[in-house]
Amino acid sequence: MKHYIYALATTLLFLFAYNTAFAITLPEQEMVPGGVAVISLADITAPKPVVHYRKKNVMVVKHQQQWLAVVGIPLSAKPGEHKLTLSHANGTRSKRLFQVADKAYETQYLTIKNKRKVNPNENDMTRIRKEKKRSNSALAQWNNALLAKTLQFDLPVEGRQSSSFGLRRFFNEQPRRPHSGLDIAAPTGTIIRAPADGKVILTGEMFFNGNTVYLDHGQGLVSMYMHMDNIQVTEGQNIKRGEQIGTVGMTGRVTGPHLHWGVSLNNARVNPLLFVADKITAP
Repeated sequence: MKHYIYALATTLLFLFAYNTAFAITLPEQEMVPGGVAVISLADITAPKPVVHYRKKNVMVVKHQQQWLAVVGIPLSAKPGEHKLTLSHANGTRSKRLFQVADKAYETQYLTIKNKRKVNPNENDMTRIRKEKKRSNSALAQWNNALLAKTLQFDLPVEGRQSSSFGLRRFFNEQPRRPHSGLDIAAPTGTIIRAPADGKVILTGEMFFNGNTVYLDHGQGLVSMYMHMDNIQVTEGQNIKRGEQIGTVGMTGRVTGPHLHWGVSLNNARVNPLLFVADKITAP
C-alpha cells in the first residue's frame, strides 16, 4: 500500500511539473490594430510548426498542452479576416484564420518648439534615414530562443501615463504617424529597468528618439526605450529582469521628461500594456 501511495504521489508530482513546464504567462489578447492575437495551433504531441503572418516569423510557445501563436497586429492592419501560414515538419502547410476588429484611437495635438524636430532639413534627413535603417535591422532580427521567461512584463519605470499607445498625432498641427508606444512621465534621472530578461541589440542617440535602447526578448519580441537621459548598457549585453538600463530624460523630440516605451512583436508595434499585469496611472 505504501508503495502504491508513493508511486501515486510521484506520478501526480511529475504531472504537475510537466504541466507547469509547458505553461507560460501570456500577454492580454486584444485582436485589434496594435493588439495581440493568441491563436491555438496544435497539440504539443505534434512537432512545433513554423508560423508566418504577413511574411514575418511569428512567436510560437508551449502553453499547457498546446502550441500557441502569439501574434502582433500592426496599427496599419485593416479590420476583417487575417491569416497565419503554418509550415509543418512533414513538409505540408496549413492556415489559421482570425478576425481583427476595428479600434478608434484618440487624437493628440502637440506643440514642438524645435521646428527641425517637425520638419527636418536635408542633413537631418540623411541622418534620420541612417538611423531608421539601423532600427529596422534590429527589429527584423529573429532569435529562436525565448529569452524572456514570461510574457508578462514589469513596468520599466515608475511614473504616470502621459500619452497612450495608438494616438493619432499632430505636431504643430501637422499629421504624423500614430503613437507607436506608451509615454511614462517621470523626473529626469528616474531609473529605467528591464521589464524581462533579454539582450541589448541597439543603443545610440537618435534624431527623433534621443538616447535609445532596444532589448531583444526572443522570437521577435523587442522592447524599446527612448528619450533617455543616459544609457547604462552596451550592445550585445545580456540583461536580467529588473536590471537598470538607464535613466529617464528629455532627449530627442520631446515636450518634457518621460520614457517612451515601445514593444514590437513580429515587427509590429503593439500596445505595451497588453504585456503588463499592473496597469499604470492614466493622465
